[in-house]
Amino acid sequence: MTQQTSSATDAAAPGLRETKKRETRQLISDRATRLFLERGFEATTIADIADAARVAKKTVTNYFPRKEDLAFDHQEEFAAGLARTVADRAPGETALAALRRSFLAAVAAQDPVAGFAGPEFTGMIAASPTLTACLRGLHDQREDALAAALAEATGVPGDDIAARTAAALLGAVHRVLFQRIQELTLAGRGNPEIAAVLEEEATRAFDLLEPALADYARR
Repeated sequence: MTQQTSSATDAAAPGLRETKKRETRQLISDRATRLFLERGFEATTIADIADAARVAKKTVTNYFPRKEDLAFDHQEEFAAGLARTVADRAPGETALAALRRSFLAAVAAQDPVAGFAGPEFTGMIAASPTLTACLRGLHDQREDALAAALAEATGVPGDDIAARTAAALLGAVHRVLFQRIQELTLAGRGNPEIAAVLEEEATRAFDLLEPALADYARR
């Protein structure tokens, strides 16, 4: 009986440790976001965040190697999103159609990853040169991942000019639309109003790509 209880405890321990790690990570992220919004990103230090979360500075950097990672805690999802949409496109669906569908769904859901982050968070990014530069880098990473996905989808080498050009066009539309959401947010528009504007503007933007990409990367 004692051995069985010990074995059960040992088996549960990894799960408990992982749960504790997730809780600690979320706590640090929540405290950091609150401080960034109150003080600004540039004025907030890792020591400030560690004090607010009641952990060591080393603990903060173990979970978030860069301070920017604390602000953009969904950056991996953002960078991989377009490539994943292309990889998961339906039979008969082109890359353009899949990405259009996915973006309009994100607009309808007012998805923060698509740019619907609210005035405080959006203002924090706009006020920080570091975060503005980091966001540009994330857009670049997203375009690179999309180019790789398009190359795979069309069976060409990773450096194929058509795949890279298509990714540049599709990435540019997403970048412009993301910036448009930020602009409207900073202008004081609410998310429902922004979504209504973006539904129409996104349709026009994607329509511009139809002549070049209407049949590209059809599954």
